[in-house]
Amino acid sequence: MEGNLIRIGAITQTILQIRGEKIIIDRDLADFYGVRTRRLNEQVKRNKNRFPKDFMFQLTADEKSEVVAKCDHLVNLKYSRALPYAFTEHGALMVASVLNTTRAAEISVFIVRAFVKLRTTVSENSVLSHQLTALERRLTGHDQQIMALVQTIKKLMSSEPVPKKRQIGFT
Repeated sequence: MEGNLIRIGAITQTILQIRGEKIIIDRDLADFYGVRTRRLNEQVKRNKNRFPKDFMFQLTADEKSEVVAKCDHLVNLKYSRALPYAFTEHGALMVASVLNTTRAAEISVFIVRAFVKLRTTVSENSVLSHQLTALERRLTGHDQQIMALVQTIKKLMSSEPVPKKRQIGFT
């Protein structure tokens, strides 16, 4: 990350799906907002009433080990005794307002855009999936017809040998 510039792609790569929710781990969020994870969690604890269960939750030990195993950039969490917090899109925005820094306000816009981009991509993929399913349904009977056509072509190719052409000229 160069200065205040963060690519939406970098944010999108840190968005995980846990418990059916798209979330960002507190460590990644702290990196984006330019604060230490400890400070972010302190501010969250001081303003606990701003973070209902659908904004934030704490990972279980099993979830933490799964996240560490799947995400190379979170390998240092393996050595942490504390269980990380997971923030949904709304929770990430609320953290920005609680931190009350200029960088957090600027970066929160990019985080929202990353979540929106991810939602759009998922919806486009589901539309494509439905179209492929419909295409498969239409083509199920065609397999037998194509195989019959291939067999017919093979029979035609092997039934009569092609006659040799006579050479022109003196022998």
